[in-house]
Amino acid sequence: MATYSELANRPVLTQPVYEAGRPIEVVAREFGLDPGSVIKLASNENPLGPSPLGLAAGRKALEQAHLYPDGGYTLLREKLAAKWRLQPTNFVIGNGSNEVMILLAQSFLRPGEEVVFGSQAFVVYKLATMLFGATPVEVPMPGFRHDLAAMRAAVTSRTRIVFLASPNNPTGGTDRPEDILALASSLPEDVIFCLDEAYAEYLDETADLRPMMAAGRKVVVTRTFSKAYGLAGLRVGYLMGSEEVCGLINRVRQPFNVNLPALAAAEAALDDADFLSRSRRANAEGIAQLSAGLNSLGFEFIPGHANFLAARVPRAEEIFTALQRVGVIVRPLKGYGMVGWLRLTVGNQAQNARLLAELAKFR
Repeated sequence: MATYSELANRPVLTQPVYEAGRPIEVVAREFGLDPGSVIKLASNENPLGPSPLGLAAGRKALEQAHLYPDGGYTLLREKLAAKWRLQPTNFVIGNGSNEVMILLAQSFLRPGEEVVFGSQAFVVYKLATMLFGATPVEVPMPGFRHDLAAMRAAVTSRTRIVFLASPNNPTGGTDRPEDILALASSLPEDVIFCLDEAYAEYLDETADLRPMMAAGRKVVVTRTFSKAYGLAGLRVGYLMGSEEVCGLINRVRQPFNVNLPALAAAEAALDDADFLSRSRRANAEGIAQLSAGLNSLGFEFIPGHANFLAARVPRAEEIFTALQRVGVIVRPLKGYGMVGWLRLTVGNQAQNARLLAELAKFR
């Protein structure tokens, strides 16, 4: 009798599994802790909580939970179009920005083609590539920074997509907007450039690819409401690109892939300029607090521009477990080829201080 593995699509058998940050409730149960005493600094979530405008709109939308959401996501696409001075047809809405990346891969990848990205870049690029039988081309990142020249050199006649994140997850580094634009403009006309801007709200300056879109170049941008807007649990992200590419991707997008409260929250959060400003300010203060603390402890870290820092800590994998025993959850980076490194999400001032105090015990 055939096994399920024998019946499965071939790419599924070698598909890596995404490992999320450990939940508070699970860690509390495992180590006998009060869940209220556990802090999660593992998944780059917003320490201020969700956007108040978004939360209120999501709660109100629950009153209509017996209705399907608008499958065309009309209002959200209209608001995004107004924000970016584009048309609603220039957007694809997804269940987080990782889904729109998978939809991009589903639309354009096939066996024999290649996808180029950094060796310490967001793991979903590799997952999406392998899921559709294409070949990942991981370009080394000296000093855990993108080598844009090497990425360009890795592009061949088989390359279909180039993924680049700025800031990059899990390292936190950024690339200069002019360098990003130069890379995108240098690519062959049959290569799609995907700029992942999940953390771009924390930056003062980003690369504007809209003129390239208007000129017909094959560039797309992905963003999310999970980070600066604080809606990670609702899962809303989007891709912006030409009307043609968005039309093709929307053909493979599942109906109602984003739920009603999530859509309402995202629509309202776009108007929450005060919360976005507070998030940026709190994050800058948290990065400064963690940087100063890690310096005083003598721990190496990568200067970050997102809402986390990657730090090299002695016995990192052992410390990852030891921190959980005292109710502090962080993220080990062994799966990214960064043995001995932990990713530390920026929390509020008290959470950051607690994290640093616990790390100080392992100097």
